[in-house]
Amino acid sequence: MHKKLASIGMIGALFCTSAFAQDVEGPRYDRALAAGYKAQFLCSGLWNGGKSLEDIEADELTGSYERVETVISELTADIDNVAREVRVPFADDLPPRVAIWNSRSGCTAMPIGYEPTKRVESTERRAFFDDRSWPMGDRGALIKPLQRSRALQSVARRAFQPEVYGGKTSAALVVKNGRIYAEHYKQGHDLHTAQRSWSVAKSVSGTLIGHSVLQNVVDVTASAGLPPWQHADDPRNAITIEHLLRMASGLTSDTSGARTDAIYLGGSSVAEKAASWPLLHRPDTSFRYANNDTLLAVLATRLQHLRKQRDESGTPGFDPYGFFQKLGMTRTYAERDWQGNYILSSQLWSTARDFGRLGMLYLNNGMWNGERLLPEDWRKFVTTASGPQPSRGFGYGATFWLLNKSEGIPEDAFAAIGNRGQYLVIIPSLDLVIVRRGYDSGDSRFKIEDFVRDVIGALAP
Repeated sequence: MHKKLASIGMIGALFCTSAFAQDVEGPRYDRALAAGYKAQFLCSGLWNGGKSLEDIEADELTGSYERVETVISELTADIDNVAREVRVPFADDLPPRVAIWNSRSGCTAMPIGYEPTKRVESTERRAFFDDRSWPMGDRGALIKPLQRSRALQSVARRAFQPEVYGGKTSAALVVKNGRIYAEHYKQGHDLHTAQRSWSVAKSVSGTLIGHSVLQNVVDVTASAGLPPWQHADDPRNAITIEHLLRMASGLTSDTSGARTDAIYLGGSSVAEKAASWPLLHRPDTSFRYANNDTLLAVLATRLQHLRKQRDESGTPGFDPYGFFQKLGMTRTYAERDWQGNYILSSQLWSTARDFGRLGMLYLNNGMWNGERLLPEDWRKFVTTASGPQPSRGFGYGATFWLLNKSEGIPEDAFAAIGNRGQYLVIIPSLDLVIVRRGYDSGDSRFKIEDFVRDVIGALAP
């Protein structure tokens, strides 16, 4: 009896020791995440965004996750402008967190414990089309001054007044009938300043997957076919890419919404982390907005490209950069993890004008410069509320939000929406695209419906 009690006591002691160890490890892991966040945002802000260090520190490194925000300011960064690399130490017994830039896909956060190696300056350079005519370039993008509506200019400028619409606006852009009718930026930003898109990247993912459908590489109604789900008894093999696009996979995860700390901040990979979660609901029965669904949809699409390339010569690869170049979105970067998987639930950097170009692609129903880039019915697909829906707020299509229930806004309006106030609103019936970029905080959100209504009112005859 005494031996049994002693054994129970030992187990209890081990449990307490383990719990204590986890409590001790928590702050250390948070420092690793904070260092990863700082390295990533400095790297992307400097070389994707073309932003000053002061602007990055004021806008990007504030308003971040509570878990890491207080730690970020304590950490110092080593910025190598030749190798395009940022290193942020966080512990005495481990190497610094490292983010490495390349001109094609932007910055990559390396895993915790990665040993930095000596690197030389990259010779690869992006092609920019600034001197081409709008929308492929920037020449002739703005309507003539005499055609500009004073009412519209006033609305666009009021977007920068927190007392009117809330938030902290960095860019406001209105594209009507294929031309820019209003365009304004905060001090320190201009038409070529890129910001993180946050969850607008999800709508970009839906667009890239639509292009893959057009290429006959992907069938969104078929099983996503991810390798970890291939066991005969795994019910996750019933999940299709369409389920993932509609946030209806039924998967659970550590947090819903825009939090995927291990991948975004910790240097984990999409393949090893996002595909590991179990089912909580049958597919297509529950709406749960989560990064993992988009990450898995893009991963499945990329794997389909690789399989077809292996089996059929001449099959195109999954190439966000090449797609953006076709649209003149030359300052848009789709970032990847260190294993080459795209983190296209959030880690896309883009300009207000590039958002405008994407909106124009949908106004043109997938046509661009005489070439079809999306299936003819893709706009209808992404804007149809098929399957389970959010319990409140906007409706949801396939990677796009639906504004069809918003008073004073046309029923065909839909939007790409991202954290911290990133908005791309597309209204085909008005041949209208509205872009608003920002650095909002949780306690001051931009009133996008009010802004859209005011823009429409200012454009009315």
